[in-house]
Amino acid sequence: MKLDNSKAQMRRGVLGLCILSIIEKEEMYPSDLIRKMKEAELIIVEGTLYPLLTRLKNAGLLTYRWEESANGPPRKYYSLTPMGLEFQQELKQNWDSLVDSVKIITENPKITSK
Repeated sequence: MKLDNSKAQMRRGVLGLCILSIIEKEEMYPSDLIRKMKEAELIIVEGTLYPLLTRLKNAGLLTYRWEESANGPPRKYYSLTPMGLEFQQELKQNWDSLVDSVKIITENPKITSK
């Protein structure tokens, strides 16, 4: 098993939660999402982001609005729907519980010793 593959799988598993959590705070243009993810050292490329945004929108978790831009074509700004906010909050609770469980297993010598 390759470490890079395992790291990529873990990262993919949390991208939806991260995207929804960023958009929860304010509506967001995709390039701003990429920048915020990069600031958090969680690199995402357009080829990964756009299909994920489409899946989240199709699931009813995101909506968007178009805004004219003086620097080019209109921009699509994403925001959470009420269902998206509820889903994000449930994912966050689930993530926090998972992190706590993993810490118990990885940091408790009684659990990991024979």
